[in-house]
Amino acid sequence: IPALMVLIGLGVWQLERLQWKEALIAERAERTTADPVALPAAGTALSSEQLAELDYRHATATGEFLHGHELYLAARTNAGAVGFQVVTPMRLSGGGVVLINRGWVPDALKDPANRAEGQIAGIVTIDGAMRAPAAQHWLQPDNDPVKNVWFWADLPAMAAAAGVGENLVPVFLEAGPAENPGGYPLGGQTRVTLPNDHLQYAITWFCLAIALAVIYVIYHRRPADQDGGGVAKA
Repeated sequence: IPALMVLIGLGVWQLERLQWKEALIAERAERTTADPVALPAAGTALSSEQLAELDYRHATATGEFLHGHELYLAARTNAGAVGFQVVTPMRLSGGGVVLINRGWVPDALKDPANRAEGQIAGIVTIDGAMRAPAAQHWLQPDNDPVKNVWFWADLPAMAAAAGVGENLVPVFLEAGPAENPGGYPLGGQTRVTLPNDHLQYAITWFCLAIALAVIYVIYHRRPADQDGGGVAKA
């Protein structure tokens, strides 16, 4: 009976997690498709709560790319192909700098010389989603600023390595799916969906609970003489 209660409790917990995950996915999708909001002012410090409120919000930025200061987020894949996401500082027309994740490139196109057509010059407007700076996951390697290889999005360190640490917008902007000249970087890398297997997990726990209940009933309904509890006949 205690084991049955535990299994049912685990199934209910997974249903609660399912509702939470579906709400989170819906919120991200709504934020990325809503009318754009203004970027936070350059040079401002935001609390974790304020950053969370801005995360995935639709925004635009207008300015000029500083292509000579590209940064590369490593261990990124696209349709199974390994490559990098290109993060480029943009000097905003209204003042300040924002780091823009322009999108994914295969390893062969990491060198900007191999995708010169995509190095847009002049004033441009980028439409995308704001992303809060990330914390290092315990499985992620340390970033290597010397080699310009970044495994997690450390905004202050990346800005410092690019030489744009002053007057910085305190969030990243991930470019939307609009195609770049030459096709790369490949924008639209913002992921609003999340792994959501909670329904399968809930079904598994409930099935185990049903199986345990059936075994319990069958065991206790066995004839007494099958377990040695009957009276021997003369």
